[in-house]
Amino acid sequence: MSLPDANPASPTPRAPAGVRPAPACTLVIFGAHGDLTKRLLMPALYNLAGSGLLDPAFRIIGVDHVASTTAQWRDGLTEMMQSFTHDPNAEFHAPSINATQWKWVCDRLDYVQADFGDLAQIRALGEKIDGNAIFYLAVSSRFFAPVIEMLGRAGLVAETGGHFRRVVVEKPFGADLRSARELNRRILAVLQESQVYRIDHFLGKETVQNILAMRFGNLLFEPLWRNEFIDHVQITAAETIGVEQRGAFYEPTGALRDMIPNHLFQLFGMVAMEPPNSFSADTVRTSKEQLFEAVRPISPTDAVRGQYAAGTVEGKPVIAYRDSPGVAADSTTETYVALKLHVDNWRWAGVPFYLRTGKSLGGRRTEVVVQFKKPPMMMFRDTETHELPPNRIILNIQPAQGLTMEMGAKRPGPRMDLADVQVRFRYEDVFAQSPNVGYETLLYDCLMGDATLFQRADNIEAAWRAVDPVLQAWAGNGTGLEIYPAGATGPKGADKLLERDGREWYPLDGA
Repeated sequence: MSLPDANPASPTPRAPAGVRPAPACTLVIFGAHGDLTKRLLMPALYNLAGSGLLDPAFRIIGVDHVASTTAQWRDGLTEMMQSFTHDPNAEFHAPSINATQWKWVCDRLDYVQADFGDLAQIRALGEKIDGNAIFYLAVSSRFFAPVIEMLGRAGLVAETGGHFRRVVVEKPFGADLRSARELNRRILAVLQESQVYRIDHFLGKETVQNILAMRFGNLLFEPLWRNEFIDHVQITAAETIGVEQRGAFYEPTGALRDMIPNHLFQLFGMVAMEPPNSFSADTVRTSKEQLFEAVRPISPTDAVRGQYAAGTVEGKPVIAYRDSPGVAADSTTETYVALKLHVDNWRWAGVPFYLRTGKSLGGRRTEVVVQFKKPPMMMFRDTETHELPPNRIILNIQPAQGLTMEMGAKRPGPRMDLADVQVRFRYEDVFAQSPNVGYETLLYDCLMGDATLFQRADNIEAAWRAVDPVLQAWAGNGTGLEIYPAGATGPKGADKLLERDGREWYPLDGA
């Protein structure tokens, strides 16, 4: 299947004013036939090409064990790109595919059939690479260390002649503290830390990066960003979808491993880290590492887990998790987790952070709710206002993108009576929006050698260290596992986790 013919002599698009195109590079994608490549990496490269951020000498080599030719791989990718134009649920959805822009990408595709564990085949791959190269591991996590070790044995990651060699590693980065340490050990036996780009696509979202801009670019917020004024913080990543056909992956993983040490800890880091003195990669990542080290290891008594049963989500019936393909009939894997974090530093002492994530819930949203302490009632005690609502700043990540502020305002009329009102900023109301999958910024940064939005080894291990006591307590048993119906807000124990502190979750159908 093909797109309409494009101008064969079409030039490389020009980058926006003030933005430097990436240097010439060969991007080698291990796992060329996988969903990650087809659904996320290729649309991101298409968008980067259209923005003029890729060098004319940029090349893409797909590597997989599947028997295929370059033409067959290209045609399969083209068919997938076309399918996105009529799939509103796709991560990348555009009304049409620009034929000239996609041809620019297709002209730079090459496919190599290879066994990841065959040294001779990996060495032969190296004959196609000259100069700068990035090796993207879009493969199962069990291949991370073996592929990197094979690249090292083949001499493909040595940085010589002024050229860079980098490796991008997808999550999950380990399954617990022990395995994360072992994976780091094996990788860093081959590569320098500066060559490793541990990617978390959450950090590619504009609204996640906007947390730093909001905190540190506005005097309005940062002076209040401390325990003197903030009562607590909630970080939510709620999904309406279930595990669907991913049961075989999810069953040994669960919600905690899948979401907490990476996605939610990255949001936590953005919200709670100390102000770095610059946006250089090591400075920002050191601020995060210091925060993660200050997190008190989470007690199992501050953790709740649940698993969804059959129910209804958005008017559609949903089967129980245990009835999903690849899932054990007596599974104790959690599809929901809620945690309470304590940070033992001067800024956050006494301020609890509540994290929750789950599948098949009644609402889809990723957001951070910063709730401030209530002002004193003294001057309002003789008015119609019987209780002052707390101020909140809500960082909306998805599906809404922007920021919401909740504050008290006087109701019209002769009496002093306060109402809780919202002030909203939405990205789409201010900035032009273009289809993207969140990988564009991360791929560009990797090409440019900017590791600010990528995780360092110590960041990874510190996050696992915080959750390890909970993982150990839950290992191999169903103690404390609560069943909740699909379409609910989660297990009752999650509500009790906050109720015992005199607090409650911000509603999933809120701002």
